[in-house]
Amino acid sequence: MKQTSGPARKPAETVIKDIRRATRRQFSSEEKIRIVLEGLRGEDSIAELCRREPITSSMYYGWSKEFLKAGKKRLAGDTARAATADEVKELRREAGALKEVVADLVLENRLLKKSVTGAGGDEA
Repeated sequence: MKQTSGPARKPAETVIKDIRRATRRQFSSEEKIRIVLEGLRGEDSIAELCRREPITSSMYYGWSKEFLKAGKKRLAGDTARAATADEVKELRREAGALKEVVADLVLENRLLKKSVTGAGGDEA
């Protein structure tokens, strides 16, 4: 009879995938730009560049496409950008404060209308 003790083991493939996923290198935007610019200079082939920097050629071409698309938008005058988290928080605070001001003004306006119509009695 087969006895098992301890925790159940994962298959080897899932362990290897987990290790690769955990050790995958994350490139910063500055690194991506540097690598794409090196490729655009053409001093070395793309294959050589990809071997030197541990990336796949499809990854390089994806970065290159994004880089050129962003440059095209910028040159076309599209300067819109995503807001940072701090900017969003500040805009939400400002919107909340403006809503409070509007609510106060509406309430004051209603009170003034009631006082005018209640005192004069000649408005419909």
